[in-house]
Order: sequence, then C-alpha cells, then structure tokens
Amino acid sequence: MPTGTPDVLLRTEGRAGFITLNRPRAINALTHAMVLAVDNALTAWEHDPAVTTVVIEGAGERGLCAGGDIRAIHDDARAGGSASEAFWRDEYRLNARIARYPKPYVALMDGIVMGGGVGVSAHGSVRVVTERSRVAMPETGIGFVPDVGGTYLLGRAPGELGTHLALTGGHVGAADALLTGLADHVVPSTALPALVRDLIRLPADEAVARHAVAPAPGVLAEQREWIDACYRVETVETIVERLFDTGVPAAKEAATTLLAKSPTALKATLATLRRSRALTTLEEVLDLEFRVSCAALTTPDLVEGIRAQVVDKDRDPHWTPPTLPEVTDEDVARFFTPPPGGDLGLASALPPA
Repeated sequence: MPTGTPDVLLRTEGRAGFITLNRPRAINALTHAMVLAVDNALTAWEHDPAVTTVVIEGAGERGLCAGGDIRAIHDDARAGGSASEAFWRDEYRLNARIARYPKPYVALMDGIVMGGGVGVSAHGSVRVVTERSRVAMPETGIGFVPDVGGTYLLGRAPGELGTHLALTGGHVGAADALLTGLADHVVPSTALPALVRDLIRLPADEAVARHAVAPAPGVLAEQREWIDACYRVETVETIVERLFDTGVPAAKEAATTLLAKSPTALKATLATLRRSRALTTLEEVLDLEFRVSCAALTTPDLVEGIRAQVVDKDRDPHWTPPTLPEVTDEDVARFFTPPPGGDLGLASALPPA
C-alpha cells in the first residue's frame, strides 16, 4: 500500500484508489513533497490488481489545485537556489506519467484548476469538470511561461484558442474546457459524491456516463473568428495591434490584458507555443518547457510578478524590460538553451516507436 502525507491523503475503496490533495487553505497548491507522494501512489497502484481506477481530487470547497507553490519558487529564485529546478524535474515527470498511466486516471476538476493543477489533471484519461470549474494557465501574469505540458495542451486546441488562453492567462468554464481539449465530461458539482460512490464499484467510463450532462454554453466558440484572426500572426506586438483594431469589445479587453502582463513572458510563451506545435509527444514538449522554466527562474520578472501578485499583493508589477518592443530576439532565444543542471531528457527515455 502507498504511504501518504498530511498534504496528500491516500485511500483505497472498492476498485478505486483515491488521491486527495490536502492543502485547502492554499487551494491545494503543490509542493515537491506532494508531487513525490502522488508519484509513489501511482507506482504502488499500477501494480496492484485490486486497484482498477485512480481518482485525484482536492480537499476543501475552492478547487482541485491552484498550481505550484509559487511562494517557494519566489524565495528560491531570489536566493539563486536549485530547489525549483529539482521540483520541476519531478513534477514534469509526473505529468508525463499521468498521460501514459495504464489504468483509468480520473481527475475531478471542480473549482479552481490552474497551472500545476492542470498538470495533474488535464493529462489524465478521464477529465471531469463541473459548473464551478475555472481552468487556466495564468503564468504570464507572474512573469512565467505555461508549463506542466500546458503548451502541449493549448497548442493543440482548435485554431488559436490556446494561444489566446496562454497569453492572456484567462480561465475557462466547463463548456470551453471541453472545446479546448482540457476536459472530457461535465458532471454537476452536486453529483460528485454519487460519482465517487460509483467509481468505487463500476468501471470509470460507466460511472462517469451515469452522471455526465451537457454543459451550459461557453464563450470561446462565439469568439473564435476574431481570436483566430488576431492570434495567428508571428509577434505579440502584431497580436495586440490586431486586437485593438477589430472593433470588438472583448478583443480590445484582451489587448489591454496582454499589455499588463510581463512582456518577456508573453514573447517567450508565444515562441514556446509555436515550437511545441511542431513536436509530436508530450515528453518532447515537457523537455522544451523545462528549459524555458529554468531560464525564467533567472529573469527579474518571475520574482517581481510573484511579489506583486502573491507576496505584497499590490498588483503593481514593474516588468524588466517594461514594453514589448524592448524584448529582443536574443532575450527570447535564451529561454531555449540547456539549463546549467542539464536537460530533463524525457523524450530520450521513451522506448522506440
């Protein structure tokens, strides 16, 4: 039997193994120890014939997981440490493992699911959202770039919807999570206890089918025309220009949102998305994102963004450089160089096709 921790509760009941992320006051933000505990549970249950389904859920009422512990990343970056790089190595390996897990991996994506929360859910084989779900990769707002395979998922969303979400950091509800490929099924939040009871006794697909409903209408399908037209271009500056020029209020709002984000993070994000689309496997994209994340750790914007949003909470970051034209091609290129500690190497470890 796997051994849990206070922050990751584990139990088996009937045919299912349950992973409960248990930091409700922090909306279950992931620490390194939590990542390792989840991975250990997957190892044990993969070879346990009594466990035929794995379920991940979040404690409390606010959400599955708000992301990684960015306060710890902030402190590590300020100190010039290596803890964040070590965390990402294990976190990204876990993301890849979830995607290839041989048993049904059911993610209950109720409430807030952001950043690292997407990584432990949206790569699963059975992804359930509710009317309360708010799914996002909000990294550009803290001077970071979508990671945990986020550029793999968003890069494969229809048209340029993923580019829009990655750059603005906007969240989506149930219908748009299905549209963009971040989820598979919608179950009312009030039906989650009944779904859990059925997962204990039934195959995962059968259990979910008993409770799945059609989602309420989303917003992205109606916005697809201007999103595709504005975001298909090659530079962030041109994206912003097109958004302002559309005459569509929502597009102008998106442009204003972009201008409040880290200019360096925006350009690095667009470059990462474009590169990830040319790659075949999640492992290749995670290898790419690892380089990008390690580079971001050395930039002033990551520390400043977390300070403004989470530490001091003044919501007034001062980006370096402060404008898009001041971010050079060389500034972006450095995000794709191997980190001092070496590459992640997930793709090279894959068996031959």
